[in-house]
This record gives sequence, C-alpha cells and structure tokens, in this order.
Amino acid sequence: MKIRTGLGFDVHQLKESSPFYLGGIQIEHTKGAVGHSDADVLIHAICDALLGAANLRDIGFQFPDSDEKYKGIDSKKLLIDVVNLLHEKGYDIGNIDSTICLQQPKVSPYIPEMKKVLSQTMNIEEEDISIKATTTEKLGFVGHEEGVSAYAVVLIEKS
Repeated sequence: MKIRTGLGFDVHQLKESSPFYLGGIQIEHTKGAVGHSDADVLIHAICDALLGAANLRDIGFQFPDSDEKYKGIDSKKLLIDVVNLLHEKGYDIGNIDSTICLQQPKVSPYIPEMKKVLSQTMNIEEEDISIKATTTEKLGFVGHEEGVSAYAVVLIEKS
C-alpha cells in the first residue's frame, strides 16, 4: 500500500451582502466570501490538498477561473470531480484534517452539518473528516473581518 499526504490552503475576501458558503453549506452572516465560484474556502483547501497529494497540480489548474463554466459553481461539484480524479489514479481518501480561520461568525455550531455534507459529497465516513475553527485574535485580514482562510491536510492511500 502506498500513502501520500497533501496540504491545501485557500483564502477569499469577505464582502457585505454576499452569500457565505463554507464546508458545503450556506451560513447566515452579514458578509460572505467572494470569488469566481461560490468561494467556499474550506472545500477549495480540501480540493487543493487532495490534488497535491495525488500530484494532480492544484484547483486553479484543474478548474481555471478563466473558464466561464466554473462561474458561480457549487464547490461541492468541484470536490466530486477531484475525488473522481483521485479514484482514476487508484487513490482513496484516508482522512482529512482542516482548519477554518474566521473572526466572525462562530462556525463551531455548523461543523457537524459541514462534516455530514462533506462525507456525503466525497463518499467517506464523517469520522475521517476533522474540521476545526479559529480566530486570529483580531489580527490581520481575518481578524479585521476582511477575509476568510482555510487549511487542509489529507492522507490518501493507493491499494
């Protein structure tokens, strides 16, 4: 059995009156992330980690923002495509560990729903997905509520 790890990171600006998608669900807040797709930073970080682990480059290479077919796309669709690319190379997901960096709103109450949606999207056990959240103690663009970022580390296995 061959195992590989991958690291993913994503960041998006927050803007008043924009919808806020995080971990595959919509969260009610006065600000939302903006981007070419639905700007779901957690899913984008997971996609990048999975793609990197399988040596498939990154989310921008696979789904370029210069392609209009990805404009406003639900990031869960991108994640499904990434999982399919992994399976084509003979890899399965072992586990995912992720961290969301966001000053407001508090996302802890949403984590169980995010895990459920992500496990269904990737067809893996909820137990294999860890989602943590932190603030930056009011420091930097996250602390000033100008943006949101996420990190993900994954383990994939080839049988």
